[in-house]
Amino acid sequence: MAEEIVLMKGNEAISHAAIRYGVDGYFGYPITPQSEVLETLADLKPWETTGMVVLQAESEVAAINMVYGGAGAGKMVMTSSSSPGVSLKQEGVSYIAGAELPCLIVNVMRGGPGLGTIQPSQADYFQTVKGGGHGDYKLIALAPASVQEMADFVGLAFDLAFKYRNPAIILADGVIGQMMEKVVLPAPRPRRTEQEVIEQCPWASTGRTNGRKPNVITSLELQPEEMERNNIRFQAKYREIEKNEVRFEEINCEDAEYLIIAFGSMARIGQKALEMAREEGIKVGMLRPITLWPFPTEVIAQYADKVKGMLVTELNAGQMVEDVRLAVNGKVKVEHFGRLGGIVPDPDEIVSALKKQIL
Repeated sequence: MAEEIVLMKGNEAISHAAIRYGVDGYFGYPITPQSEVLETLADLKPWETTGMVVLQAESEVAAINMVYGGAGAGKMVMTSSSSPGVSLKQEGVSYIAGAELPCLIVNVMRGGPGLGTIQPSQADYFQTVKGGGHGDYKLIALAPASVQEMADFVGLAFDLAFKYRNPAIILADGVIGQMMEKVVLPAPRPRRTEQEVIEQCPWASTGRTNGRKPNVITSLELQPEEMERNNIRFQAKYREIEKNEVRFEEINCEDAEYLIIAFGSMARIGQKALEMAREEGIKVGMLRPITLWPFPTEVIAQYADKVKGMLVTELNAGQMVEDVRLAVNGKVKVEHFGRLGGIVPDPDEIVSALKKQIL
């Protein structure tokens, strides 16, 4: 079968990939700069072709609780929003994590705090990687740097979510959500039948008891000893994810004396800055975390013994830089360069910051 190559926005790629991956339901609410996700799904009308449910909820809170219900029934369900909307979803996300349910959340980040701006940002790193809701839980967090990865990560996120019975998030920024690129769409996969859902998700509440007590999906546990056992089990699962699912990209790192560390759109700009610095004879490499959690802590720690300095570039005041500093444990100088308010820097700004702060 010939590859299907199309030109589309990152937000549109999310929608097309969700339909092709056999997603059962999408529940969302409009907010810039991710509204095209819901708009594209409404335009494509997958309920007429695949049976996928697409619903604009009355609020972000309603949307995440619809995801909770669908995930509890073993369905492949998702939602999307942007920063303030994701803040409203946090209680539901914590409930879903506590009930150990798989689902996909998409956050196309905009600037804050508060209503902030509709321009791109990467300032939800803390909210996502540190667990924005209550309790000791983790989200599997994927950070796309292209429209192609926006499409690819839908399938990857669901695969990981179901593998570990844990919510996953695609943490994109407004640049990746709004930019247009060529993308190879994934081959269509049929939605699972009800029997397949029952067989693949024996923990799910499906309405069928077969003479036995039906499964009850909840994150509530009134006995502290049992709640502690639950949390210990969660932490063991998180350690397994950290062991098996770290993903990152290395660019020109073999002979690098200095390292740029960036994710999402800043990694694209950082790669151009790397090329400019190399033209000036500065041996720069770049490491791009693809999973923000689990974070590539060990590989960054290894580079602390190889390079003279690291520059972490983000569209925020300095968030991922904290994890990089923890990873290197003071062995090498780590500096931060970021722009705020929705301003996206030019590559030469990164090169200038590299020269000023690291060299």
